[in-house]
Amino acid sequence: MRLFYKQNKHLDSGKIPVILAVTPAFACVFFQGLLDPLRAAGFSPVLVSAPGEQLPRIARAAGVEYVAIPMEREISPTKDLFALWRFYRLMRRINPAIADVGTPKAGLLGGLAALLAGVPCRLYTLRGLRFETTTGWKRTLLSLLERVSLTCAQKVICVGPSLRARAIELHLVDADKTVILGNGSCGIDIHRFSNRCRVPAAKKSLLEKTNIPSGAPVIGFVGRLTGDKGIPELVEAFLRLQENNAELRLLLVGDFEDGDPVPAITRNQILTHHRIVKTGFVLDTAPYYGLMDVLAFPTHREGFGEVSLEAQASEVPVVVAKATGVVDSVVDGTTGFVVPVRDSEMLANKLGLLLRDQALRTRMGQAGRLWVVRNFRQEIVADALVQEYRSLLRQRKINAPELATNRGNCVTTV
Repeated sequence: MRLFYKQNKHLDSGKIPVILAVTPAFACVFFQGLLDPLRAAGFSPVLVSAPGEQLPRIARAAGVEYVAIPMEREISPTKDLFALWRFYRLMRRINPAIADVGTPKAGLLGGLAALLAGVPCRLYTLRGLRFETTTGWKRTLLSLLERVSLTCAQKVICVGPSLRARAIELHLVDADKTVILGNGSCGIDIHRFSNRCRVPAAKKSLLEKTNIPSGAPVIGFVGRLTGDKGIPELVEAFLRLQENNAELRLLLVGDFEDGDPVPAITRNQILTHHRIVKTGFVLDTAPYYGLMDVLAFPTHREGFGEVSLEAQASEVPVVVAKATGVVDSVVDGTTGFVVPVRDSEMLANKLGLLLRDQALRTRMGQAGRLWVVRNFRQEIVADALVQEYRSLLRQRKINAPELATNRGNCVTTV
């Protein structure tokens, strides 16, 4: 099969090759605002993920190389071994100076391959602790695999303060091995996510597409429709609120996944309730924030909670769960509210408060936009990442000329 898909003839001449790897193709959005700054700083990124339309789309837009390596998000020993071998082959062929891997499967396989291939600078970007919402043997196994991934790296980038604190508390990683880029998150494109999503013509078209009446109050959600995203609690909270507000809509921007399915009763409610709108997977979520009065994000675990920041950048107040990662994404009482995990009653109370009080929604929305602009712009995260890469290169006594002359042929088929 073809392993390396090319956008340009060669990696950027004279620049330092860097592998950036995640598991699903849609997770490539984590790098969307970082690729141009990395190239401008003298790096030549190679984007790696499982096959999917977002991988070539994002890579081509930035003019960088991209590689599709088949990977399963769930444990699959035979397929995982094949993916590990492909990662190793890729590392040996490209000879990167830096391998920056993240998300559980790519973090594990890419990290092991980088270690075995002798990549001099190895980073693991910790984007969440998947085992937090599992139990029994699966929790033990996932925890062990997470430790392996962290051990393979010389530096661990934690995407938020509470995630870093939790990883240290669980003795997964030493504090001095961790770093947070800026104030955390992957960085928000404040131009893409802004009140421009409320342009009347665009909003009208999207309302017609989703069959939501103009003026109807809307609770929004963006993400995977899974159990650990708090979807059962969200649907229950909506049904409570809908009893006293017949026009209320629940807009779910995302689709079901088999890895952590919602209960059958919840799935049935989503598919049959005439006031619940499910869009399926959406490539560009930004316009959908313009339909929302409030965003609900009752996730049980998270790396940071990017959608919470996206909503706030779009001047939409948020209600999130008090879970690792997502608690860093809101100023409780100022830009939104924090409620206990799995508490549908409190979730409904806070959502109801915001839906009833337009002045409060406006005030929190404006405060949220200002907070995101000041603390979480993509430029802040990109600059911090460049500095981290340069620091690692200095520690390893590696300079650009050495790297530019020793990377071999970058086109491979296996």
